[in-house]
Amino acid sequence: MKDTIAAIATPYGSGGIGVIRISGPNAFDIASTLFSKRKIRPEGGANLESHKVYHGYIFDPGNKDIIDEVLLIPMKGPSSYTAEDVVEIQAHSGTIVLRIILDEILSHGARLSEPGEFTKRAFLNQRIDLTQAEAVADIITAKSASALKFAASQNLGVLKNQIRELREKLIHFLSLLEVNIDFPDDVEPFEPSQKERGLIDDVLEKCRELIKQHEDVCFLKNGIRITICGAPNVGKSSLMNRLLEQDRAIVTAIPGTTRDPIEEGLNIDGIPFVIIDTAGIHQSDNLVEIIGMEKAKDHIAAADLVLFMKEPGTHFTDKEFEKVVPLENQLGKKIIFVINKIDLDEGSLPELSEKYQHIPKVEISALLNKGIKEVREKIVATCVADLDMEKLSVIPNLRHKKALEQTVESLISVKTGFAQTLEEDILAIDIKNSIDSLGTITGETASLDILDRIFDNFCIGK
Repeated sequence: MKDTIAAIATPYGSGGIGVIRISGPNAFDIASTLFSKRKIRPEGGANLESHKVYHGYIFDPGNKDIIDEVLLIPMKGPSSYTAEDVVEIQAHSGTIVLRIILDEILSHGARLSEPGEFTKRAFLNQRIDLTQAEAVADIITAKSASALKFAASQNLGVLKNQIRELREKLIHFLSLLEVNIDFPDDVEPFEPSQKERGLIDDVLEKCRELIKQHEDVCFLKNGIRITICGAPNVGKSSLMNRLLEQDRAIVTAIPGTTRDPIEEGLNIDGIPFVIIDTAGIHQSDNLVEIIGMEKAKDHIAAADLVLFMKEPGTHFTDKEFEKVVPLENQLGKKIIFVINKIDLDEGSLPELSEKYQHIPKVEISALLNKGIKEVREKIVATCVADLDMEKLSVIPNLRHKKALEQTVESLISVKTGFAQTLEEDILAIDIKNSIDSLGTITGETASLDILDRIFDNFCIGK
């Protein structure tokens, strides 16, 4: 990289500190032109020692006025975030002051960075691999302590090391094949030993394990979707407000108050959820209510967990339940039966039919805040009880998962080739494909399109 880039690295708005980052061959020269440790205009050529914090002032070179009092941190490459010369300026956080300082930096030869360009340079300069670059974005957007833990682990290179170990095993196997391909007259026909077959099995098993980890805990990035559903006026909005511990949904005694679904983030025991309050499902000729119920059914279909609500004095019937949660939507979906208004003396509590006895049940009074703790506990137990979070080190993202699936597909072809005693060059094609698929995860064989898609999702200044 021959050019020098700069950007504001902190969010816009007022605050205690705003950071401007400069990276590239001219970073130190630009900084010394604008910065002085004294309240006199800098003359340039300041001797800035790497990894020291300097207190001083940023000047406007045109009129010699002080723009702001700052801390300046120079970092000589390759011992910096981008592995280039980097200067970070900590100024007072305000839109105007940061903008003026940035404009001065740009006027002295730097250009405004593109989204994610600092991290992209770190990747291109081989300071980090692609999994670590993606982890930076995951750290910034982490919605729970668990998601942060996995992102931090990935940022330290845990997934990178796992993938590279698998690639090295396959590259070793490929080298055995290529000896037979290049020197067919000098070696015996290739016949994989038990150890070499086991090597393929080991890689295959590890890839499948990583795929399962994604399927099991990918919710930590986006949140588990919970949809509250049931008849009108059963207390869906009241339950949502109790779970959120705020009055997010409007609650009245009038049935059908909720028309449009209301969606909000919820964190329980460090696990992120997205909870949706929906319109009550019932017979109606009202066009607005019908549209609201259709939206409710869409959210039920997309939910990971459904809270199906009833109240005392009513009966649970399979037909009613399957109208709200159709059989085709029940497959793989978690459901909790919530009986609300137990504080009212309105008859016996509804009981699940024999067909649905497996559904966990909770009795609550949303009005009196009774049973809400039990609902929270049941939600966590139902969603993540079977997962041993401590044994998981990383969560492959969807891009990683697809690459792992391609690797599995190629390795299955290799095993089929063993059984059919296929030629070495045919086996080599599948091995190379699996090596390339794993390489897209770490970035060693990733295309420019993949890189652009990843870094375009970063903010400017990161």
